[in-house]
Amino acid sequence: MKKNRLAALLRQIRLDSNLTQFQLAEKIGQAQSYVSKYENGEQRLDLIELEAVCKAMDISLIAFVERYLES
Repeated sequence: MKKNRLAALLRQIRLDSNLTQFQLAEKIGQAQSYVSKYENGEQRLDLIELEAVCKAMDISLIAFVERYLES
């Protein structure tokens, strides 16, 4: 269940940042399918990847974790 909550939060923050999956993928140097897989909970991000994704969505890692804990 936690994985689904994380995936949903990643998607919501991307949408709040007005980014498509393709745009986010370009910012982090990955394929669009990579973004799709982590938003669907099919792939996990390690801390380094999560930090890069947060930076690309203009949110700090700390703010992301706080938002996750609040959800």
